[in-house]
Amino acid sequence: MVGPDYQKPSVPMTPTYKEAEGWKAASPSDHLPRGPWWTIFGDPDLDALEAEITPANQNLKIAEARLREARALVRFNRAALFPTISTSAGAASVRESTNAPFRGSGTNLGNSGDLLLSLDMSYELDLWGRVRRTVASARHEAEATAADLETARLSLEAELAFDYFELRAADAQQRLLNETVMAFEAALRLTRNRFEGGAAPKSDVAQAQTQLDTTRAQATDIAVQRAQFEHAIATLIGRPPAAFSLPPRPLATPPPNVPAGLPSELLERRPDIAAAERRVAEANEQIGIAIAAYYPVFMLNASVGFEGSSFGNLLNASSLLWSVGATITQTIFDGGRRRATSEAARASYDATVAAYRQTTLTAFQQVEDNLAALRILEQEAEQQRRAVESAQLSLQLFTNRYRGGVDSYLQVITAQTVTLANQRTEIDVLRRRMDASVLLVKAIGGGWDSAALSKLPK
Repeated sequence: MVGPDYQKPSVPMTPTYKEAEGWKAASPSDHLPRGPWWTIFGDPDLDALEAEITPANQNLKIAEARLREARALVRFNRAALFPTISTSAGAASVRESTNAPFRGSGTNLGNSGDLLLSLDMSYELDLWGRVRRTVASARHEAEATAADLETARLSLEAELAFDYFELRAADAQQRLLNETVMAFEAALRLTRNRFEGGAAPKSDVAQAQTQLDTTRAQATDIAVQRAQFEHAIATLIGRPPAAFSLPPRPLATPPPNVPAGLPSELLERRPDIAAAERRVAEANEQIGIAIAAYYPVFMLNASVGFEGSSFGNLLNASSLLWSVGATITQTIFDGGRRRATSEAARASYDATVAAYRQTTLTAFQQVEDNLAALRILEQEAEQQRRAVESAQLSLQLFTNRYRGGVDSYLQVITAQTVTLANQRTEIDVLRRRMDASVLLVKAIGGGWDSAALSKLPK
């Protein structure tokens, strides 16, 4: 086989992740589940939704159909390794024209018949590996397409989990705002009672009413976000949005500890990296195919059959015909076409190597980004919890002082605003932690491993 042998390109890599320092990794007995990775979140509703993606998502069906097409092309190209055998049968009757040129007037005219039945065989000797490299190239593309399918599957699964936790965070915000509206209604009753008793000015009632109405508007606005995420989930699982709904359940549990592993393991865990590497191997085969065009093509041809003038003598021994031969074809001059094809194949190879390395670098960045996000957000969550507790204590003190006539209602309004803002921020930090966990799982490849490619039917 002429052309270069394939060697997997090197990629820039470090022994460990930079942002893993300080990250609370899982214990050695913990590991990311192979296959249904979302089970690490321990949410039955999410498990049920994720199970519906594979059989129902239309984008996934597109990727699966492309994989079947790529596998069929492997079989198509592999057929060139075998002889092509065909058969033909024909019948013809010919009457000569009286007015044919160069025919004398005394020439006898007549009719003739011809019957032909033959079996033909042609076979290209793959001396330079062109056919074998074509088959290998198609196989590498099928493997890359299989990895593309897994990339699409992982992306859709991660998108579903992302939308799900966004929806649950909206449920948590909705519950908080509903509870706050009830608290502000009680505060409004308090100010009215004090106003009617002459212990507070009417401005306190107006301020309490404004605070209540503002919070009610915020509670109503949350419904828009929740509806959009619910519709997105319905589309991902192949259902019309009008036929799908999720009962409210606020987000409350913290994210699990996701084992990030080592950078070297990432090359085996990311399907998009595997797809890029397989396309490098495919481009390498194309170089060999281009080089093989410089060498002659050897073809073997054989034919056997019968030819007669009528059905009565078609199968006679004397009607037997056969031929066996070989042809050698060598291009002498093509105006630089082969050289251009070879240069194009090498340039394409260089481009796929660069794409492979860039895909790897992007994968490392995504892991580092989400490791940093989880580590920092965990610290922020602890700080925000203390801020919420301090704000709640402050609100309680100012409310008691207002009831005792020590402070104005403006102090209560300020404390209410600060408390609500801190509580909403606490929920938002939890949402961001869950989202970062999902993105980290996606960044390290979910439950996939490149060893799965070797198990796929070709």
